[in-house]
Amino acid sequence: MSRDSLATPVRFSAGTGTPRSPIPLGACDCHVHVYDHRFPAAPGARLLPPDASVQDLRALQQRIGTTRTVLVTPSTYGSDNRCMLAALDALGPSARGVAVIDGRESDADLQRLHDAGVRGVRLNLSLGVSGTVDSLKPLARRIAPLGWHLQVLMAPDLMAAQAEVLRQLPVPLVFDHFGRIPPALAGRHAAHALLRDLLQRGQAWIKLSGGYIVSERHSVEDPALDALAASYLRDAPDRVLWGSDWPHATASAGLQPMPDDARQIDRLNDWAMQAGSAETLRRVLVDNPQALYGFAPAHA
Repeated sequence: MSRDSLATPVRFSAGTGTPRSPIPLGACDCHVHVYDHRFPAAPGARLLPPDASVQDLRALQQRIGTTRTVLVTPSTYGSDNRCMLAALDALGPSARGVAVIDGRESDADLQRLHDAGVRGVRLNLSLGVSGTVDSLKPLARRIAPLGWHLQVLMAPDLMAAQAEVLRQLPVPLVFDHFGRIPPALAGRHAAHALLRDLLQRGQAWIKLSGGYIVSERHSVEDPALDALAASYLRDAPDRVLWGSDWPHATASAGLQPMPDDARQIDRLNDWAMQAGSAETLRRVLVDNPQALYGFAPAHA
């Protein structure tokens, strides 16, 4: 079914409660998507979720206590960033964007994205419909003059095979969804070791997003996630981010149960307390996003 066949938007709801954990001022959800049936899906897109609007996103923010957002162009749209940019414009200074590009954009095109609030590009090698592993170097070279980062999603075996390429890229790297490392492979797979080394060297950031995706139980409640999260938080607490992955397109596709976003924040608090303290939670939700995405200080 094409997205154009959706007659009216369908609002998402991932739980109704609020987090038990205290949420610091200026907390940022560093990984969300918006969907609008007015923008066509890319040919070959595998995730075709119902609409999730800025209004829906604001309702989520009010419920879970976040005030800042990083919008990521989802695989559904390929390299068409119009839906993300429209939401970025509506949200204003409290939002930043991560676009998808094919590398053929002009300098003026990229500058317009930067002026709109884009601070990085994503290369999705798991569910994406644009870009290949051979895009790593060209994309990094293309965005380096803007000071952007390259956000990467790839399977552990592919990540390990690209270790030397990843180490030599001229831009910071951001790995979303726990680096796509299944908890059972923590401490056992070369990709996990590579991620930890990149974090400690200050070459990369990790998003504690999509825990329910990498969990064998398909749940953020999975205790096996604890050790994986702790490995990143203890190695480089100033390089860890959090994202809800709202509105959970893989869950709407039936690939796993719909997570509760309030519980996702509570689980983040669990991991922060296990690995450090309440200050660790503030770093992940406030300080680290400010450093990477260029938000104004939260007290301003």
